[in-house]
Amino acid sequence: MSVWDDLDLLLDSPSSLTVTSNARGTVKDKVNFKVEEDVAALRNAIEGLGTTEKTLVEVLTQRSNAQRQLIANAYHKATGRTLVDDLKGDTHGDFEDLLVALVTPTTAYDCHEVIKAIKGAGTTESTLTEIFASRSNRQIRALSEGKRDESTHVDSAKAKADAKALYEAGEKKWGTDEGKFIDILCHRSIPQLRQTLVEYKNISKKTLQESIESEMSGNLEKLLVAIVKCVKSVPTYLAERLFKSMKGLGTTESTLTRILVSRSEIDLLDIRAEYKKLFGNSLYSQLESEVSGNYGDALKHLCGQDD
Repeated sequence: MSVWDDLDLLLDSPSSLTVTSNARGTVKDKVNFKVEEDVAALRNAIEGLGTTEKTLVEVLTQRSNAQRQLIANAYHKATGRTLVDDLKGDTHGDFEDLLVALVTPTTAYDCHEVIKAIKGAGTTESTLTEIFASRSNRQIRALSEGKRDESTHVDSAKAKADAKALYEAGEKKWGTDEGKFIDILCHRSIPQLRQTLVEYKNISKKTLQESIESEMSGNLEKLLVAIVKCVKSVPTYLAERLFKSMKGLGTTESTLTRILVSRSEIDLLDIRAEYKKLFGNSLYSQLESEVSGNYGDALKHLCGQDD
């Protein structure tokens, strides 16, 4: 299966995962927000003699995305220039990418990351998988069309039937019926799939993830495994992605930026907790050791420290 087939799959039937309220985010609306004061501070930081990066970090990482859009609009009215263009002109590298991501509307940012993954030097399948496996139907509808059932009702008999169908389409069959896996994993509700995972293990004595890993390969395997992981826990899946982005030689800054920016108002507190549980140290401390300079400071502001 080519990456284009995988992309069709992702666009046609993405996950509709439960998005926790912004109470689980690290970034919230700033109380007593005054857009004129923020615009003045940004103008001083950008137009003064030498850019004051500390101000850029403090303003843009401590406002919600909705507030940043108000700032960007007011900035444009006051200067005749766009905030994005000025940030691009005065900063560079990973720091520039992070600041631009912060002032971009959330849907537009996801679209940008998808297009970059497709049109870059070699399609970045892991980025596409991460975005489409972890976003909600509401988020996906802004990119394409989400077709997953959004009911919270769990039908135990249907879960057993689906588990049996998956078992017969995979382990019990000579050759795997990939279409059956796609149909069930991409269309059932999340609560329903959680019960199906339980029923599958009762039938197979293996987890569904283990079966997918043994029966499939390539991009489809990675996509379906990501969906199964997200059915169990989106924060755990994203904590693993963050860990892998900082593991070994070099750091994948684009993954750090994308996850911390896109989840900062959704479930970054939960991702932090899962990271510490899985890997034994805090996400904040890992960022301290892996990224530095203005870029590192901005990421740490978004992440926040554990209490």
